[in-house]
Amino acid sequence: MRAAARRLQQQLGRRGALLTLKGIIATLYGFSLFVQPTHDLRGLHLLVRLMPLDAWAAAWVMAGTAALVCAWLPPRRDWPGYLAVWGITAPWSMSYLVAWWPLGEHPRGWVVALIFGAFGGVCLVAIGWDEPPARSEPLRET
Repeated sequence: MRAAARRLQQQLGRRGALLTLKGIIATLYGFSLFVQPTHDLRGLHLLVRLMPLDAWAAAWVMAGTAALVCAWLPPRRDWPGYLAVWGITAPWSMSYLVAWWPLGEHPRGWVVALIFGAFGGVCLVAIGWDEPPARSEPLRET
């Protein structure tokens, strides 16, 4: 069991692990919008003018799925997954930010904007990371 987990970890790597987590979160968030749509649209007015909430939910699921697929690609070829997650979070972040200021329709919109912005921003940071080299020998305690 440990050997299989180790092989999986080596194949996925740190970049792939991060992208897998991002993909799971994005996919589940999109799925949650299908199952139980939010009724508080104060920060989403700009987005639902562009597309209905179901279409945004589908976009979240597609971005998450792209991230999950790209997580298994070799490093530096996984970039579409990072961009997919960033690409879905950016409009949500901006919509909440504009709902806070200048529109003033969501007094805590800045908080939600920061959360979505940070979630997507991590992808912009990680997209430039190199995969650390594999260790040839396990670390030993002295």
